[in-house]
Amino acid sequence: QVQLVESGGGLVQAGGSLRLSCTASGNIFSINTMGWYRQAPGNERELVASITRSDSVNYVDAVKGRFTIARNGDKNTVYLQMNSLKPENTAVYYCHVGITQYFTGNYHGVDFWGKGTLVTVSS
Repeated sequence: QVQLVESGGGLVQAGGSLRLSCTASGNIFSINTMGWYRQAPGNERELVASITRSDSVNYVDAVKGRFTIARNGDKNTVYLQMNSLKPENTAVYYCHVGITQYFTGNYHGVDFWGKGTLVTVSS
């Protein structure tokens, strides 16, 4: 299986910054995409940012220019640098990885999710 360890959430004042980290380990042949989703109370989970193995990035419009996603392929780690945080950014942030595993004689594409880390931005 695959384990995802997230860190970096917490309480910050509006205008402040936080950096989230997520490290994947376990049965991983290759990591195809890594990203962060968030879910605020009463809302559906939404994509915040993602990055592929070729470093192609994608952001939701609401965070463009304030959030930056990056990865360290050697460490199987993805980061989300969040600057100029706003109260509406308060949510549980979930790490997502899309990986290829090799088992039962074949390669399989599988998605894994972290348990989530709470980001609270006070006004």
